[in-house]
Amino acid sequence: MRKIDQLLLEYGDSHQNATNKMVHWICVPAIMFSLIGMLWSIPNEGLIRLLGSDLNGFANFGALFLLLATIYYLRLSFSLFVGMFVIASLMAIGNRALYQWSDSMFMSSLLIFAAAWVGQFIGHKIEGKKPSFFKDLQFLLIGPAWLLHFIYKKTGIPY
Repeated sequence: MRKIDQLLLEYGDSHQNATNKMVHWICVPAIMFSLIGMLWSIPNEGLIRLLGSDLNGFANFGALFLLLATIYYLRLSFSLFVGMFVIASLMAIGNRALYQWSDSMFMSSLLIFAAAWVGQFIGHKIEGKKPSFFKDLQFLLIGPAWLLHFIYKKTGIPY
């Protein structure tokens, strides 16, 4: 069995309840988006100096996190990498807009992050099982891929 199949199966073990699954469809993307936003708001002058450019506003720790996460997905499945690359790109564009629009990107992101985690823990309380990342931190990255794999299954895209 491929590693991605094992990870998705193991992640799915603690996500059987329909309410918990619904909560995850809302909260996992919100957590990912807000985490990127919090990382985006970290001062990045050193990173810009290292790269020699601000890369049109994308030289920041949020974009760096997305790059590393997509490399992780590439190692697991090319097909999931493509989907997660599209999602990561949309989240980067959304966070760039939030950065330009918001007076306090960090606080906006922190509020979304906290509310989404409250939702996640309520979902797991209903499920009666602990979140998977308590066992292994890589499940924090598997959550978004787990959601994407349902879309792939429904549309017939192999992962």
